[in-house]
Amino acid sequence: MRTRTLGFAAGLLAGLLGGIGLQAPAASTPAPTADTVVRTVAPPSQTAPASTAPPSPTAAPSPNGAPSPACAPAPLPLRAAQLLVVGLPGVTGPADPLAVEVADVGVAGVLLTGGNVEIAEQVAELVGGLRAASPLPLLVATDEEPGRVSSFRSLLGGSPSARTLAARGTPADVRAFARELGEGLAGHGVDLDLAPVADVDGGPATGIVGDRSFSDRPRAAARYALAFTQGLADAGVLAAAKHFPGHGRSQVDSHAALGVVTATVEELRVTDLVPFVMQIEAGVPVVMTGHVAYTALDETMPASLAPQTYALLREMGFDGVAMTDSLGMGPVNLRWPFGEAAVRAVAAGADAVLATDGNQARPMRDALVAAVESGRLPEDRLHEAVVRMLALRDIDPAGIVCPS
Repeated sequence: MRTRTLGFAAGLLAGLLGGIGLQAPAASTPAPTADTVVRTVAPPSQTAPASTAPPSPTAAPSPNGAPSPACAPAPLPLRAAQLLVVGLPGVTGPADPLAVEVADVGVAGVLLTGGNVEIAEQVAELVGGLRAASPLPLLVATDEEPGRVSSFRSLLGGSPSARTLAARGTPADVRAFARELGEGLAGHGVDLDLAPVADVDGGPATGIVGDRSFSDRPRAAARYALAFTQGLADAGVLAAAKHFPGHGRSQVDSHAALGVVTATVEELRVTDLVPFVMQIEAGVPVVMTGHVAYTALDETMPASLAPQTYALLREMGFDGVAMTDSLGMGPVNLRWPFGEAAVRAVAAGADAVLATDGNQARPMRDALVAAVESGRLPEDRLHEAVVRMLALRDIDPAGIVCPS
């Protein structure tokens, strides 16, 4: 098992971005401490292929006989597919046509939900088959929060809500809870948990966020959400803090409609953003953007598709993977088809686009390819996102993207 701090990973990522002619944001993360998130990378569940990148052609000799540098990037469709994390509705085995399809598209990751989880042996066969068919090491994600949002309940059992955990225990208790949960997820092949909810919300427990939030007090929500992230990291599972820049002010169900928040950025900095600041300073590897509109950023666009959202996130010092919430949710899907939404999200600054329906993987990939070929989506922006997604999976970018 290899252990490293996310501060080290951030330095590596900065070097990779610089290598393709891009500038990473200035790091604001303090030196790792006992409270810094540590990423523990478990050994892969399958034997890695001899090479995780497409082979580069042999460099042509220079006039003086010495080999000259050469780099051939991976085909554009494979690079574009590295930005996609998709669900597999109804899939329980690797031979299912949709499982075969997403492998053929070459997606970066898959999202396992309750419909994919029956018994331990079946999950192991599904995950093993998906990994074996993937052209690059596959990111296996799930959505497992404390309480009502659970994909592995049938195997791991239920748990109290985040709000209840915070009311009954200390951050250390929550960290221990998350470590145990993470160990269970890792045992079923999960690499990334789309949790914790870092939103600040004290509204009705059954609200769209509600008891999924640890607290209505910003600093308390921050401490407990960070403890959850650290517990997952203790178990070798990556965390995704959500829903940036905060969903707690909106009681509109963003699965169905667009909520609008009128708070200023200054107001957000002392409330909703506090938990995300703490997550970023500790080195959280993924931040998920939400489908709520913030008039201080963009009056009509969901945050997940607004360039100002990603500018704010990077200004705060985050240099990990910025992932959208599912593009199949109403505020996005009722306005744009999946392909167009994916292009808008990546152009705005997203590094990964999530869709719970893997049938949309090919349309999204092809739309990204067409946007790059037409010049609508700068290839450097695509490469920046690809490098971040490769770094998340510890994949050497050589032969996939090339220095510019």
